[in-house]
Order: sequence, then structure tokens, then C-alpha cells
Amino acid sequence: MDMLIRPRRIRGNEVLRKMVRETRMDKSSLVYPIFIREGEQIEEEIPSMEGQYRYSVDRMNFQLERLNNAGVKSVMFFGIPDEKDEVGSGAYDENGIVQRALREARKNFPDMYLITDVCMCEYTSHGHCGVLRGQDVDNDATLKLLADTALSHVEAGADMVAPSDMMDGRVRAIREMLDRAGHLNTPIMSYAVKYASAFYGPFRDAAGSAPSFGDRKTYQMDFHNRKEGIKEALLDIEEGADIIMVKPAMSYLDMISEVSKIVNVPVASYSVSGEYAMVKAAAKMGFIDEEKIIQEMAVSAYRAGSDIYITYFAKELAKMMDEGRIG
Repeated sequence: MDMLIRPRRIRGNEVLRKMVRETRMDKSSLVYPIFIREGEQIEEEIPSMEGQYRYSVDRMNFQLERLNNAGVKSVMFFGIPDEKDEVGSGAYDENGIVQRALREARKNFPDMYLITDVCMCEYTSHGHCGVLRGQDVDNDATLKLLADTALSHVEAGADMVAPSDMMDGRVRAIREMLDRAGHLNTPIMSYAVKYASAFYGPFRDAAGSAPSFGDRKTYQMDFHNRKEGIKEALLDIEEGADIIMVKPAMSYLDMISEVSKIVNVPVASYSVSGEYAMVKAAAKMGFIDEEKIIQEMAVSAYRAGSDIYITYFAKELAKMMDEGRIG
């Protein structure tokens, strides 16, 4: 057969396939989410997330050391307080759980990059992401508390803050608060394109953050919408966001792709708890090859346009990269 163009020519062996690979990954782009709770000597497995744990501050160092040794240098902190109230005061308390964890991590792991989730849901007695006015979250009243939370994190040692609440105007409120306090160079990674998703179920178990009534659909985005996600991303950049996040990752690869083509800042994606739990459950039943699925999920996010990948599989991916099985 007379064919001039044969795409299979560059698939002939592993060396060649790697040479012409279009999507490449690096350990420096991985971020590991870690749950920190009150107490001492606690390392408790999360029932819905096999292999993931809640750590007390004194046990957190062991996990940070494992991550550091694996080459995962960036972590994102989520706090689980013992006490909650209507206004989520534990979120911005200078002696709150995340603030204490940051000081300990900064002392023991000075070279690790510490990112914090900025939200109220783990700290409010009602489980919503801000203060309430009746049965709804009061957007504007919540902004000051989010900014206070971000500032308290930075002053405790955070390198970057990541607001996940989805209040309108929160990036600007945080940027102005940080700038006034002299933290002009602290980046904001905004959960800009965050959908109201069923994939968050195991996280809410892990962080004890399920709302006590209603849902979060008045502030998180309708998963039917594409243009709205673009609008959110561009608005947050105008307000001072340095990095834009799409969440979840796996079912929203189209949004990662669209956002990455439109914005002029790095794009992060978060492979969320539901994605992790499904992989672990299916692998446990012998239905899938866990390692290959982890690889494929990660590559798909990068291929779509992610520059940063937030994942509970960060250690596993780092090992695969070291061993040349992915990259």
C-alpha cells in the first residue's frame, strides 16, 4: 500500500514513544492535601478514603517527612477543629489548628511549600462556607472573615492561600487584606471554577464539613454550566488571583482545557476525594489496575491543561516518576 504518512512510525518502541510524548509531568507540580485535627498522638484512617489519615499536629511531621523524602514538596492544609460556632471563629484564630500546624511544619520542614485552604465550612456549626443570614450565606459579611483567615495563615507561615468558599469578591478581599499587612508577594490560588459536586462526599466525611441543612448550590457552581466557569476564572484574575483552580478534575477536563486556553495564569486542578475513593474501592474489588488508573487520571489532567495537580495520590505518582513509569 502506498502511504507516505504512517503515525505508527513514532510508536515503535518505548524510547521513541517517550521522546515524542506531548504531555510531561514533574514532581514539582504535585500538591498533597493533608487533614490536621486537634489532639495528640492521632493518626486515624478516614473510613471513606482508605489509606488517607487525619493527623494531630505532633503526628503530622511523620507524613510530611514521607512526602518530603518522596519529592513531594508542596502540601495543602485542611483543619478539623474540636469546637465550632456560628461564625467559624476557629478559622481565623491565631492559635487555631491550621495555624499551629503551619508553625510546626515551618519549623521542621523549612523547604516545603505550605498552602492552606481558606474556607469556613470546617469551622461553622452549621457546616456552610460563611456566616448565615436566615437560611442563606451572607456573602459580604463573610468576606472579612475569609480575609482574616487568610492573613492568620500567612502570619503563621503559609506560603500561599487558596480560598475555596466561592463567595463573590473574596479574592479581592483577601488580596487587599494581605497587601495592607505587607504580604504583597503571597500568592492566591483561587478555587475559581468549583462545581457543586457529588464527588466531594468522602472529603466531607474526612473534614466533618457536611452542611447541617440544605446544600451549597447557591454558591458552588451548577455542573451543567461552562460559560459560568470562564466568567468565574476571569473575575478572580481581575481581583488578583495568581493561580486558577478547576475542581473536581476527572469529570471536568473540558473546563480545565477551556480555562487553560483563556487565562494567562497557571491552572491547577484538584483530583478530589470521590475520585480517590472510587479508585481505591474498584481496585480493592480487583476490577481495575490501580496504578495504571492513577497514571491515566493524572496524565488526563495535565493533557487537558493543568500545570498543578492536587491529589491524594501524590506520593504514588512521585514514585512512578522516579521509576520512569510515568512522566
